[in-house]
Amino acid sequence: METITKYEDFKAKTESDDKIIVKFFAGWCPDCTAMNMFIDPIMEEYNHIDWYELNRDDVPEAAEENEVMGIPSLLVFQNGEKLAHLHSANAKTPESVTEFLRENV
Repeated sequence: METITKYEDFKAKTESDDKIIVKFFAGWCPDCTAMNMFIDPIMEEYNHIDWYELNRDDVPEAAEENEVMGIPSLLVFQNGEKLAHLHSANAKTPESVTEFLRENV
């Protein structure tokens, strides 16, 4: 998973013609650490999609404009548009993440 560290890079990546997934996280977030323990097999299953991660504390404007209030959150983008948003409350299990991806990618 490639890390996005600048807002300009975030904007460029989300303009992709293909769907992409951006995981919003923070280093201090225990739920983000928990997600990291189960996300790798899911990423392998969905390896036809580019995955990125973005620390919401490092790029707050990306989080604000996409209404990322809780973390971790997974967002699906295509052509500069947010297509789907898995909010933090629903991103705590591999099953919930897989269901979200099945429905949105």
